[in-house]
Amino acid sequence: MMAATHLIAPSVLSADFGRALSRRPGVSAMGGDFVHLDVMDGHFVPNLTFGPKAVADLRPVTTLPFDVHLMIERPDL
Repeated sequence: MMAATHLIAPSVLSADFGRALSRRPGVSAMGGDFVHLDVMDGHFVPNLTFGPKAVADLRPVTTLPFDVHLMIERPDL
């Protein structure tokens, strides 16, 4: 029987966005395998988080893959 593999994907939703980009090495140093991003548009769900610009701004901070949970009305836009 193979041992189960567990991957860790911490969410940045609870991060201090004012300091998120200055926190290197961040998630990977804490053992994360992915960075989880909850993208909400305020329409599909009542909450509003961040959009494409914030995701793009986070890209230079880590080489970890992004795991994105899209809770948006028009994901095709």
